This record gives sequence, C-alpha cells and structure tokens, in this order.
Amino acid sequence: MYAIIDLETTGGQPTQDRITEIAIFIHDGEQVVDSYTTLLNPGRPIPFYIQQLTGITDEMVREAPQFHEVAKKVVQMTEGCVFVAHNVRFDYSFLKKEFADLGYTYSRKTLCTVRLSRSLIPGQPSYSLGKLCANIGIELNNRHRAFGDAEATAILFDRLLKISQVAEAPGYEAAAPADKLAAVDASAPNGRSPKQPTARKVAAVQQAIRTALLPPLITPEKVASLPQEAGVYYFHDEHGEVIYVGKSINIYKRIQQHFAVDYKSRKSLEFKNSIADITWELTGSELVALLHESAEIKRLKPQYNRAQRRSVFPAGIYLRVDENGYKRLYYGRADARNSEIPIIALGNQFKAKGFLYHKVAKYNLCQKMCDLYKTNGSCFDFQVHRCKGACVGLESPEEYNARVDEAIESITYEHQTFVIIGQGRRAGERSVVVIEHGRYLGFGYIDETFTARRFEAFKDVIKSQVDNKDVQQIIRQYMRTKHKDKVKVFA
Repeated sequence: MYAIIDLETTGGQPTQDRITEIAIFIHDGEQVVDSYTTLLNPGRPIPFYIQQLTGITDEMVREAPQFHEVAKKVVQMTEGCVFVAHNVRFDYSFLKKEFADLGYTYSRKTLCTVRLSRSLIPGQPSYSLGKLCANIGIELNNRHRAFGDAEATAILFDRLLKISQVAEAPGYEAAAPADKLAAVDASAPNGRSPKQPTARKVAAVQQAIRTALLPPLITPEKVASLPQEAGVYYFHDEHGEVIYVGKSINIYKRIQQHFAVDYKSRKSLEFKNSIADITWELTGSELVALLHESAEIKRLKPQYNRAQRRSVFPAGIYLRVDENGYKRLYYGRADARNSEIPIIALGNQFKAKGFLYHKVAKYNLCQKMCDLYKTNGSCFDFQVHRCKGACVGLESPEEYNARVDEAIESITYEHQTFVIIGQGRRAGERSVVVIEHGRYLGFGYIDETFTARRFEAFKDVIKSQVDNKDVQQIIRQYMRTKHKDKVKVFA
C-alpha cells in the first residue's frame, strides 16, 4: 500500500513553518482506493507571497482544524503504507515535525516520484511536478493546492508502476520515453495493470524505496563506491561545477549522514537535488582533511559552503614591547603595507578590534596599553578599578606581561616551529603538517622510512599553503584533542 501525500505550508522551513493543507491518496498498487483532504489552521498568519502562490488565505483556514485534530486520521490512513511524494523529503519532514511537536514519532518508508521518474522515464527536460505532468500528458488541476498536486502525483505514480511492469518487453530499454508511455496504455484493458505485479515491478519500486534518501541524480552504485577513509569530498552539479566541499574521517558514513538528515529548508532541498556527482581525495590524516577542506573552500568558493570562504585576512593582532618593558597588544593591517607578522590574522579591522576587546576583558589587560583607549592619563578601567594600573606605572611590567603571555598563548601554538606527523593515505606512508615561527607552511607526505634531523628537510616535502585565521584555529583545536600524531619540535 502507498500513501501519496502533498502538503501546502506557510513557508519552506519545517522547523518554523506550519502546514496549511494536506491531501492523501491511498494506492493499493493497482489503483487509488481512498483519499482525504483538508485545510489546516497553521496557528499563524500565512505570508502574502504564499497566499499568492497557493490561493490559501487566512480567512480560508480560520475555521479549519488544527493539525492535532487530524493527526490520528493521518496516522491511521498511512499506517503500513509507503510514504510517496514528489520531492518526498519536503512533505515527509514537515509531517515528522508536526508529529514531533505532539510528542509522537512518525516514521514511514519513503518513495520519491522525482527519483522514480528519472529512473523510468529518463531524458525529460524537467522533473518538477508541473512540467513533468505537462510533458507526459497528465492533467494537473489546481496547481499548488494539496489535492490537485497529490492527485497528479497519484496519476504519475500509477503511470510509473505500469511503466515498470511492462519494462521487460523486448526493446523497452532502447525505446524513447514517449514509446514507453505508449506501451503502458497497451499493457492492459483500459490502461489498467494486470492484477499480479511482475518481479520487475516489485524490484523497481523496492529500489526506489531503498534509495529514497539519495539525491535524485545520485545512484546507489556511486554511494557504494565511496571510501570509508579520511579525506575531502566534493559534490558536483550536472555541469560538473563543485557546489559543496566537505571532509570526514569516513567519507562514506559522512555522506550517508548528509543524505539521511531531514529537510530543513527549501534551500537544503535545492542543494540535495542539485547533487549529480561525488568525487573525493583521500588524506589519511584527519588534520590534513581539515586543512585541505579549508583551502579548497577558499579556492573554489562553492555555492553551498558558507563557512571559511574568506581567502583574504587583511587585519590582525600584533605585539610590541614599549620603552618601559611592557608587552603591548594592538590591532592593525595585515597586508603588504605591514611587514610585521600578526599573532593572528582576521577578516577586517573591525573584527580585529572586537577580538582584542575580548582578550582585554578575559585576561584583565589594560585598554590603553592595547591602543583601545586614547588618553594621556589612566584608562577608564583604572578609574573603575578594573585595570591594575599598568597604564600609569602602578603595575610592574613583569606582572602585566604574565597576563599578556596568557592571552597570546590562547591564540598561538604551544611551540613556534614544529612538525605534526600523522597517518598517511596508504600503508608505509605518513602525513606531515609544518609550522615555522607560528605560521602554517603546508602539508605533504613522506615514506615511513624518511628520517630528518633538520627542519628544512620537512619543508622540502610539503606543498606550500596559505596561513590564515581559519587554519590557525584548526591546528590549535586539533592539538588540544587526544590525537595520536607525533609532534616533532624544533628550536
């Protein structure tokens, strides 16, 4: 049994939007045997653009039942059924969220008619419900209303079942889509399917159910080929463009998690449906995967990566020692106009200033000594007893500098020049990550028989990379974990 469902909602995010209409068609594998539809009161105003799209207004749903009033009906109708929808993750995620708000776990096997359509009638110019129905001759009345869309999806699903049933006919695989559809009409009296489903029909549907979580353009074979090793992976669209870069210690498991998560917004559904291919690069080391992912995001600037896209960090935090021996932190430019090397590079001077304010407050530093308070006398914090008086010489350089060193230690590495030696991509290989004078130089690979006493020997085996705030943070955080890598320190 199959429950073909369509929803209309107040928006595209299950976490915050609500259902305004639901339609269910129950299909027994041969024909529709039951149906149900109702408007729902979402308990909030329907945005104007949604009213324009669906025609469902606040007045129409004012006296309609709320979801909790129809929840039992939905459970009973779909019990034992496969949940079928066009872009199934959208409708399924909304229903799961509505039930979760009631304290009930709603779980059904799912089947996506987008994916099944791509499999059984390939080559269509579009697989959106409206365009697909128009292309294959299915009448779609009341578009963007739950009953109209669900009814069209039910007809489409019935057509797909019949296509799969006649798929064993000689020459079927080579036939054009129009010929395949014509074969459906000739497969049984009045276009009805024979009562006993063929093995091919069952296999096609079962395959669609098993792969319902996958993006429509990704095959199970592609997923099965993914390595269960550490590395960086790339999602490509139909044109081969990289639209997302990720990393994991187990690429196969991480990508399975990508595909299994509930739909959160229309953009996440758009992202998933755009994935047409997956490639990867093995790194062996988790740290190298983190660093390489960061570099690739900055290089490629994929559409669906937001974090770490910045590749230029024109500001930074610096250190100088004044004539009285006080260590003074300050912010400034971190580009070609400044020959000094910053302790940490940041996105702009506003962020650098905010970062420094945070360190001043956390480590009880003097705002004047950090160039954050311009005055010839004491700073404001001294006047309210938050500064210990370094600004007017009442605190010794030794006492003040000890706290400055704590602040610096929180944003720098434990050692200044060192090499992190970790797992390689294959047996007998090791990865190396090189840091010199607190700056990340790059990563590379060595044979496990490689021996070197000089730091320069490690610099010769790496590919040069750009140092920035993101990689500094990645390395610092990794060094604080219980990693098993070897750290070789040089004076």
